[in-house]
Amino acid sequence: MNSKQLLAISAAAFALLGTVGAAHAETYEGVHAITSAASRADVRTEAVASARNGNEYSDAAAEGTVAVTSTVDRQAVRAEAVATARSGNIYSDAADVKRTAVSVTRQAGL
Repeated sequence: MNSKQLLAISAAAFALLGTVGAAHAETYEGVHAITSAASRADVRTEAVASARNGNEYSDAAAEGTVAVTSTVDRQAVRAEAVATARSGNIYSDAADVKRTAVSVTRQAGL
């Protein structure tokens, strides 16, 4: 087969693909008429009730800040903070961990 025959066969195959694909195309049915079983008054009543309920599908983040209730009063928290600051080491939990001295070259893995 020469190149002209090959080109003609491939063009025919491509044309067949186009006709087969067109058989499954969707059709345009125009604009559909609106049909509703509810009256305008019913829809308005539901809309007003829904607007008063707020957004039922919103995030908690969109609701604003939430008030935090504490069982400890302000003076007790302040007294504990002052006592901790005067104790000398406010990071005492981490200071109790024994650390071994490691050279810089060993830390770098050299």
